[in-house]
Amino acid sequence: MALIVQKYGGTSVGDTERMKNVARRCIAAQKAGHDVVVVVSAMSGETNRLLKLVSQITDRPNEREQDVVVATGEQVSIGLVALAIQAQGAQATSFMGHQVQIVTDSTFAKARIKRIEAEKIVEALKQKHIVVVAGFQGQDEQGNVTTLGRGGSDTTAVALAAALKADACEIYTDVDGVYTTDPNMCPGARKLDRVSYEEMLELASLGAKVLQIRSVEFAMKYKVPLWVKNSFTEDPGTLVCEEDKSMENLVVSGIAYDKNEAKLAISGVPDMPGVAAKIFGVLDAQNIVVDMIVQTASRDGRTDVSFTVGKTDLVKAREVLERVAREIEAGGVETDGDVAKISIVGVGMRNHSGVAAKMFQVLSQEGINIQLISTSEIKVTCLIQSKYTELAVRSLHTAFGLDKPPSAS
Repeated sequence: MALIVQKYGGTSVGDTERMKNVARRCIAAQKAGHDVVVVVSAMSGETNRLLKLVSQITDRPNEREQDVVVATGEQVSIGLVALAIQAQGAQATSFMGHQVQIVTDSTFAKARIKRIEAEKIVEALKQKHIVVVAGFQGQDEQGNVTTLGRGGSDTTAVALAAALKADACEIYTDVDGVYTTDPNMCPGARKLDRVSYEEMLELASLGAKVLQIRSVEFAMKYKVPLWVKNSFTEDPGTLVCEEDKSMENLVVSGIAYDKNEAKLAISGVPDMPGVAAKIFGVLDAQNIVVDMIVQTASRDGRTDVSFTVGKTDLVKAREVLERVAREIEAGGVETDGDVAKISIVGVGMRNHSGVAAKMFQVLSQEGINIQLISTSEIKVTCLIQSKYTELAVRSLHTAFGLDKPPSAS
């Protein structure tokens, strides 16, 4: 007998019929001899509806109170799914984040899990109940409701799997698994049977929407076997697991893109020790996550610094940067919200040269200018104009042989 944690996203619980389908899957797993913990998101569109209500009240909401509002979506889902399981003849108990004691820090709207006290879940499982847990939410040390950010239910599921030492964590969504790129963007996209934790971590951080990045971090840290499956089919899905040598045969495993990016540039920055620390320290103090950073060569003791942030942080980041620019007597601040990140990812890059050069050549042939570049051992990322996103994805997907099945590549 195994302990399995299943997670169902908003589309999987989008209406009561779909919730009944989730109930059938959970009961089938239990009848197969497994203990089952199921994590559910809010119904499809519900979080956006709640955020819209918040925006109708204020355009600068207090994040603590916003979390109180948006966390209610998952409460509805767990109650209905538990009722659906009971209606089909099985036993079920639902728990919200504070009842399970998913304890987080106090960074509202994007809190991080500190620990999970899962005694109530263990007790319910001993009584042969299917346990239904609200994803996306927790509470801080002061008892305040917190939420984990978009896609946070994935993180809830994997964190629970780690805390319970589950045998597997299954993430159910509306796609058959992890693809070489977004099938809606590129018709030639293929489903991957397996992908390494490291590759999935890069893909998630670079814009792939299948899994939230922190859920992959948890899975990699605690070696949780992570499956991505379709809640409406019997497709075996994609296994996210530890890397093996066969994975290195494929130079590039996937193409990711992210249009939710914005670029900021500050010119005339004094080229002296401590200035960069001041600029990015102030941004960090505002919980603004910075990604790609480029500093130009110094001229006459001055340099230019460019970097990217999430588009939702653009207004706040610009305000902070303009204040810092005055303090350090730098030049002007420029912003651009019409950009996108395009990335190639693959553990095989470690052992193959010329991968970045090939990427640059492909983009050049399509007339796409590269604004910023960032690299790691297994990825190359370029910042381009947003309007070229689809062209770049399709061209790179073909150039690196991802249109072909593995046996033909």
